Amino acid sequence: MTTIATRIANELSVDQSKINAAIQLLDEGATVPFIARYRKEQTGGLDDIQLRQLEERLGYLRELDKRRDSILQIIEEQGKLSDALKKSILGATTKTELEDIYLPYKPKRRTKAQMAREAGLQNLANDLLNTPSLDPETTAAKYVDDNKGVADTAAALDGARQILMEEFAENASLMGELRECLWKHGILSAKVAKGKEDEGKKFSDYFDYEENIQKIPSHRALALFRGRNESILHLNLDLQVEPSDTHPCESKIAQANNIIDQDRAADAWLADTVRWAWKIKIHSRLDVDLKLRLREAAEKEAIRVFSTNLIDLLLASPAGAKCTLGLDPGIRTGVKVAVVDKTGKVLDTTTIYPHQPRNQWDQSIEILNKLVKKHKVELVSIGNGTASRETDKLTADLMSRYPENKLTKIMVSEAGASVYSASALASKEFPDMDVSLRGAVSIARRLQDPLAELVKIEPKAIGVGQYQHDVNQTQLTKSLDASVEDCVNAVGVDLNMASAPLLSYVAGLNATIAENIVVYRDEKGAFTKRSQLKKVARLGPKAFEQAAGFLRIPNAANPLDASAVHPESAIIVKDIASKNNKKLDEIIGNSAFIKSLQARDYTTEKFGIPTVMDILSELEKPGRDPRPEFTTATFKDGVDDIKDLEPEMVLEGVVTNVTNFGAFVDIGVHQDGLVHISQLADKFVKDPHDVVKAGQVVTVRVQEVDIPRKRISLTMKLNEPKDSANKHSPRKKPAPSQSNSKKSSSHSGNSAMAAAFQRAKGL
Repeated sequence: MTTIATRIANELSVDQSKINAAIQLLDEGATVPFIARYRKEQTGGLDDIQLRQLEERLGYLRELDKRRDSILQIIEEQGKLSDALKKSILGATTKTELEDIYLPYKPKRRTKAQMAREAGLQNLANDLLNTPSLDPETTAAKYVDDNKGVADTAAALDGARQILMEEFAENASLMGELRECLWKHGILSAKVAKGKEDEGKKFSDYFDYEENIQKIPSHRALALFRGRNESILHLNLDLQVEPSDTHPCESKIAQANNIIDQDRAADAWLADTVRWAWKIKIHSRLDVDLKLRLREAAEKEAIRVFSTNLIDLLLASPAGAKCTLGLDPGIRTGVKVAVVDKTGKVLDTTTIYPHQPRNQWDQSIEILNKLVKKHKVELVSIGNGTASRETDKLTADLMSRYPENKLTKIMVSEAGASVYSASALASKEFPDMDVSLRGAVSIARRLQDPLAELVKIEPKAIGVGQYQHDVNQTQLTKSLDASVEDCVNAVGVDLNMASAPLLSYVAGLNATIAENIVVYRDEKGAFTKRSQLKKVARLGPKAFEQAAGFLRIPNAANPLDASAVHPESAIIVKDIASKNNKKLDEIIGNSAFIKSLQARDYTTEKFGIPTVMDILSELEKPGRDPRPEFTTATFKDGVDDIKDLEPEMVLEGVVTNVTNFGAFVDIGVHQDGLVHISQLADKFVKDPHDVVKAGQVVTVRVQEVDIPRKRISLTMKLNEPKDSANKHSPRKKPAPSQSNSKKSSSHSGNSAMAAAFQRAKGL
């Protein structure tokens, strides 16, 4: 049997010794970020993506082996474990294949086939299968026995048929062949349930739909399953076969059992048995199996898309440590205002009412101006929800009237702000603050540092996924948490500024230890060196090893404590200083000197070239932030509503979400526009994430505006001729699916752009 390490090594195309090392490190409690950053020699430089794949496959294969051992034990206890069967079980490479092999031996409720065997009909089934020249009626007459419950020849033949049908359905190799045939060539069709046309309008694309199951993209598959779960759609999977033709799967069943129609006495009976086996036993089972397979694949892809978008959002460029005014727009309820200092500490809060019905425009500007001058505000962060453009105008007026304030205004996503406001964490952080004002604090802070603020919100609530409520929630949470963990550790964390939620994502730490760090900091004061972490309750040597390299102490006594150089690697830095007769402060940040060094001159038995190169890179630019420079989109003046849009307008916007079929872009009109995948670039784009990411500032051109349906079609092909801007190939069948745009509704056009809008319905 191939070992787990060998299988993973083959799948990742990595030397097995490196896989063995990674598995050992994981089993010893090492985290993925730590292994990826500080154990490159052992793993051959496996990155966090490869290590996550390894971790996932390791879990799957270990579960497979555990199940394999259990099955072997059960069959052995039955006294049926032959050498051939054991070899088959040991050779199974997937859970599905293993369960196919196990099925004949799996304890189950009494079936019709079992009752037929108890009635002595196994020999009848064998005789008719092996000797088709026998006459079924004549042969079956010998097995009629009222005492055994076989009243007549019809009952005997039915029992024999049940036995053969079960045997066909429990043939592991045959089931595997049929499953793959149906997966490759099967057509999944959908029909609207009778009387559900009006109730299920959002699924109208699927009222008469069909597509090869293997080619159905994830968002479309999840839309189909949602329609089925809401009792709007009936789904059916089968091969397309002309009524007069023999079903290909029936032919495979017959061939596997040497059933050939040669006009012999039992041939017709056997052919009927094959048809019944397919229709009653096998097709229904494969239908369930393959729909589950499709759903699992669709969920996996949807989770991948969500995780990718989340990473892009978390790693968005921070505005930095500047005093910030946060505005949470509202109309009747007013605009909530919060001022936070450069560390995120709340300095002031209030509510202003510049919009209807109070219309206190001038009064609101004066209130904001006083706050700006009082706290020396540099940035204004405006949430992009209801009344955002009106509030943006208010801020522009403030800046125009008081230019000496030198303010910069930025529109930010307020996704999840309301979730945070009502959370237990926010209640603990601001026990005496009104819930509505907490959102303004979050909006201000997420401009300063998106990562530090967004980690306080459950990842699922940030709203950059597709069909996030339809997928396996355990797997979604696990994937999103891993994404957050990778982002936090890639950036690093200020030990003296970080909140407990942010610290909890640092490698080696958990929620309890993170809280203990904050308590220690509050009681003892700011950390001055990393080694003080060892005094924190429940933070043992292993946790310190995993976490230390990702924690930063700016202006620490030891400059290395402000960098990503792990304490265990300090000996390398000392060696560099010693061999070059330099002090530590003469080395750190000295780019010319660092570039003159050769990594091989400082390697040891424990620290190889990869680690030394990382150390040199960090010494050159200690504590550098890997996130991009801060940039903002400038919304066009006078374009505040969808009614202001006109075809051919060129605008700046911010990507709010990326799906498999394109990207949604906020252009400042309260309605995201869609850049269909075909309009992202002048070349073929397989994955939109290769071109755009959530939070990215892009330039787009308006193609179509559908005001009644609130649809904006955009393109990033700015140089494309006007008359060819929206030429997309129409789809006949299947109709496209739905996704998660929060602002799209029904549309029945046939262009690819219209099709994509159809996908965006329903979330």
